Amino acid sequence: MNPQLLRHLWSLVERSQSSHLLALDDNSLVCWLLDQFAGQQPIDQTETDQLHGYIRAKIPLIRDLAQGR
Repeated sequence: MNPQLLRHLWSLVERSQSSHLLALDDNSLVCWLLDQFAGQQPIDQTETDQLHGYIRAKIPLIRDLAQGR
């Protein structure tokens, strides 16, 4: 996956309200992050699929980061 996409995703996670990230179930969290990402930077279907898999794999880390703030 493109390193620029990864940086953008983690920046989005850092800027998001912790309470909102923690309130969403796993599927909603993935969808919300993808929607936010696509609203800021156009991505094609391949990148969307890659981000979907990556976010799904990183849900525990995203939640840990949100709880630590």
